[in-house]
Amino acid sequence: MPLFWKPYKSEVTSFIEELKAKKPTLESEQRAGRALLWDRAQDREAQADWRDAQVRQQAYVYQTKR
Repeated sequence: MPLFWKPYKSEVTSFIEELKAKKPTLESEQRAGRALLWDRAQDREAQADWRDAQVRQQAYVYQTKR
């Protein structure tokens, strides 16, 4: 390995590092947004009721029942 060798850093990585340096609260804001939309407790009873209420699709959708 030559003495002047530098590890490669993509433009995207440089952009993200620069963005984080300019706005240090970015990661905590992202985590708060994720918690608001995705990290929620699941209601197992409601899921079971929804699963039980589904109607099974027939093999050939366009055929009428006789």
